[in-house]
Amino acid sequence: MPTDPQAKVLLVLSQVYVPDPASVGQHMHDAAAEMARRGFRVVVLTANRGYDDPSIRYKRREKLDGVEVRRLPLSSFGKRSIKQRLLAAVLFISQCITHGLFIRRLSGILVSTSPPMCSAAAIAIAAVRRVPIKYWVMDLNPDQLIVLERASEDALPVRAFNMLNRMILKRANDIVVLDRFMAQRLKRKRDVTEKLHILPPWPHEDHLQIIPHTQNPFRKEHGLESKFVIMYSGNHSPSSPITTVLKAALRLQDEAGLVFMFIGGGDGKKEVEDVVAEHKPANIVSLPYQPLSRIKYSLSAADVHVVVVGDAVVGVVHPCKIYGAMAVAKPILLLAPDPCHASDLVEPNGIGWRIMHGDVDGAVQTIRTIYQTDRDKIGAMGQKAKRIVHDRISKSVLLGKFADIVGQGLDP
Repeated sequence: MPTDPQAKVLLVLSQVYVPDPASVGQHMHDAAAEMARRGFRVVVLTANRGYDDPSIRYKRREKLDGVEVRRLPLSSFGKRSIKQRLLAAVLFISQCITHGLFIRRLSGILVSTSPPMCSAAAIAIAAVRRVPIKYWVMDLNPDQLIVLERASEDALPVRAFNMLNRMILKRANDIVVLDRFMAQRLKRKRDVTEKLHILPPWPHEDHLQIIPHTQNPFRKEHGLESKFVIMYSGNHSPSSPITTVLKAALRLQDEAGLVFMFIGGGDGKKEVEDVVAEHKPANIVSLPYQPLSRIKYSLSAADVHVVVVGDAVVGVVHPCKIYGAMAVAKPILLLAPDPCHASDLVEPNGIGWRIMHGDVDGAVQTIRTIYQTDRDKIGAMGQKAKRIVHDRISKSVLLGKFADIVGQGLDP
């Protein structure tokens, strides 16, 4: 990997970065490492504390896989309140601008939507340094706030945010969105057809491996040896509510061999904790995010993975967790409207089942059907999901395409 201090610099702006377990940081790391492998000197500006747990402190500076990582203070205060998150975002963006203006031999900027307003830093730096911007849209805001009824479309902050969106869409040289629904929403803000690329995020295959149940220490550790496990793993977000599955789990306590596991964090995790505290169900297990080194064990411990897309957020957020589940050869229980990106994958390919938000009776019936399904059939559905990842959406396929887009027009 190049260490030449005279090499042109690709600046990556992302509030989250490895070893933080948040998916956006892992994807940014993959992209940054690939650009370093291709000859760029890559500098990442990120937060020095955990995104979900700000008590976790990371090294201020280090080199990871050929990438220079610089972690900024006062850039993550956790996710307890919108005010805290907004303050952290503003401080992070301000520091990014300050650092970015003085990085020597700058060739280009890669910025995502973490934090949502980080494009402001890219615009400011690019205006002074006259370099291209590559914009990776992982979710859409203020759209998410609007559809969740946390903000009005006419509110001044929302209008200002949309003005920023139009600015970055105009200024960016290339724009990558995650699915066709997101592309449709984005083009309503500004017609960017000529520089728009639709590319789903790749699964974190470096950390994933199919671990048979009989050889999985995670199952033994949590007493799952004889259980059928339905698992939700990842960020618990109000935009993707798990209420229907939680209510179904409470009604399925009579199925002694059936366990529901909710692993991860986020604003929506409180709903799980409240249900566990109030009802003390024996069939519901709640765990925090697992370290990357244990992801292969925790994901493989499931028999079926739950993937959730909120009714209102199609094209606003992307169900990234579906790829990890597919990569470890697990079928999908999809809680989502149709059509959406996840239903485009699950239903036509026969790799799972879909239930609707609010239909608890339907969810109970579907889960009973899954539980009673022949285990070989369950396994075959998972293997089919694994083949789709290998053939169409593997890291080796998608990361190469993404790096081609980022490198287009830049000089290493």
